[in-house]
Amino acid sequence: MFAEELRLQFAQYGITDLGEVALREALEAHCETYTLIKLAPWPARRWKCHYRLMMGDTMYDAQSAAEAYGMGLLGVLGKRE
Repeated sequence: MFAEELRLQFAQYGITDLGEVALREALEAHCETYTLIKLAPWPARRWKCHYRLMMGDTMYDAQSAAEAYGMGLLGVLGKRE
């Protein structure tokens, strides 16, 4: 589901459970607000993704909700360093 590079980044932060619920809960622990949008078929084809996660002025496009939560979580954790 996740590329090896992302798995290594998660491991650096001690994140081992890469399920959708676990990643969402971890994101909610580090981020006050976010919006996850499941895209309709035509924008999904146009942008080549199925989900868009928006946090502040940052957007993450992903193929699954878990991937969107994970990318958002890594973005938040990366900013805190």
